[in-house]
Amino acid sequence: MAPLFLDPGLFSRRVALDEPAIVPDGAGGGATQWQEVRELSVRIEPLSVAARERFDQREATVTHRVLLRATTAVERGMSFRIGGRRLLVLSVHDPDESGRYLVCRCEEER
Repeated sequence: MAPLFLDPGLFSRRVALDEPAIVPDGAGGGATQWQEVRELSVRIEPLSVAARERFDQREATVTHRVLLRATTAVERGMSFRIGGRRLLVLSVHDPDESGRYLVCRCEEER
């Protein structure tokens, strides 16, 4: 595969990288709270929208591709927070195995 060329100027969005933390809910279970790890500059590209009916309501699943400079901080299960929106990280990979960039496939939390 040919080396991937990305213009560093594409990473123009600032987002917060959050990791999940389970806190006791008082009933023997736990609730997920998000804790900010750091801020990153990224490029967000919408990929698809899938609509379906569930319990007599229409739901939509929106997926995105998030491109960023390579870092060991980003892992599957984390999320990117953009204002009031949250993109859950489903996968993380190095597109050309050069160690320069990461591509994350994400799903928008509703």
